[in-house]
Amino acid sequence: MSIFQYKKAIVAASRKHIIDESIPRIRQCLFELTEEQIWHKANSNTNTVGNLVLHLCGNVRQWIMHGLDGQHDVRRRSLEFSEEGSLPRKVLLNQLNIIMHDLDASLGRIVDKDLLEVKTIQKHFNESGVSILFHVSEHFSYHTGQITYFTKMVKDIDTAYYGKLDL
Repeated sequence: MSIFQYKKAIVAASRKHIIDESIPRIRQCLFELTEEQIWHKANSNTNTVGNLVLHLCGNVRQWIMHGLDGQHDVRRRSLEFSEEGSLPRKVLLNQLNIIMHDLDASLGRIVDKDLLEVKTIQKHFNESGVSILFHVSEHFSYHTGQITYFTKMVKDIDTAYYGKLDL
């Protein structure tokens, strides 16, 4: 298998896990939760669903769009966590739509050498393109799980992510 075939497979897996699975799950949870629940903070050591959405958008923008696609780093990480609930659901949904569109475009621009080239992210992390894609996919999945758990807990619902599959 050539590096090109590996690149295609790695980029396709990232697209699948972030765009096709995680973002729709987060959107579903945002529609299930009230605005108050989206911004509920259980204690000083937890994040709200709204903060996690902002955080995921910032992470994708910094790690993939800046790190791999060469766009300007516009992330202001502290603002992702300082928002206390003034953003309505529709703004969060719009942010997810924008990041989904922008991420898809960035993934489409990745070339073979991007997978092996080492980039410095957040001034401290030296990561290959492959590592960046794995990190962002894993990070997105991790926080999607937190959002799902919170939604199931407060709404007492089955999200039925696999409801139509005979597992």
